[in-house]
Amino acid sequence: MTLDCNRTIGMWMYQNSGGAEIEQKMILKLLERGINSVTQLNLRYSEADKQGIRCKGFDLCDMDLFFSYNAGEQTVSQVYFYEQLNKIIPTINTYEAFRLTEDKFQTNMALTQAGVNCSDFFLCHREEPDRIRDLFAKWGKLVFKPIDGWGGVGMALIESESTLDTLMPFLNQMNIRHFYMEKFIDNDHTDFRIDIVDGEYISCYGRQASKTDWRTNITSGGHVIMREPNAEVIDLAIRAAQAVNIDIAGVDILYNREKEEYVVLEVNGIPAFATPEQEKMGLNFNDKKIDKIVELIDKKTSGAGK
Repeated sequence: MTLDCNRTIGMWMYQNSGGAEIEQKMILKLLERGINSVTQLNLRYSEADKQGIRCKGFDLCDMDLFFSYNAGEQTVSQVYFYEQLNKIIPTINTYEAFRLTEDKFQTNMALTQAGVNCSDFFLCHREEPDRIRDLFAKWGKLVFKPIDGWGGVGMALIESESTLDTLMPFLNQMNIRHFYMEKFIDNDHTDFRIDIVDGEYISCYGRQASKTDWRTNITSGGHVIMREPNAEVIDLAIRAAQAVNIDIAGVDILYNREKEEYVVLEVNGIPAFATPEQEKMGLNFNDKKIDKIVELIDKKTSGAGK
């Protein structure tokens, strides 16, 4: 093992659901490449002045890279420092890719421009609520989504006039600038989650909605299922990650039964590793993903000097 480390990275890794153990594996593999890691650097508790940006007594501007991998504890302050830090040192993912994949509308615009098949979508100003009724008349079934939501939170399926009539007063009271909708995709209530790191396929599994919901998200009652991808699904996921220029991605894909084609539903910038319980099911991609991320960090910090 290399003891003479010539590079240092900062890391903010989620700790629950096996995250702490994954972090330790990553630290040891980075040490083997001469890279030291400073962990638990939650940028929320940073401070900055002319001397730089500091967190837990460390000057982040002097580090060779910052690796942010914590979706559940993000705050406005943390993201604000993340944006500035990325202007000074490399980050994984880049701030630009992070922000893009946090916004469903901008993600789908990028996918469309790159020729990647995604959901039909529509965005309008909140002062034009009648456009939702127009879309319902055209599409027959649509999904209202917050542009920056995750885990299925805030989503609403509009499949009848009565549902639309019930939803409209709530939309008018919401403190949002735009209404964002997607055409409902006729599917079997399962999806593909494809993990991509540095343009390379890592793993595939699926999620299945509960019997009482249409959403496959785990936080909405869905559960993980084993799933084998085909070449078409893998290629679609790789092209989706390339379209948003992201280093690490979890690409969610549905099969549209009506059009008989695969559709990218979402690109996630912080896809979780398999939990200990999921590993017992047979999801065994964690080590491969750790190795590829370590290789990516090594590549991005090689030759870095201040």
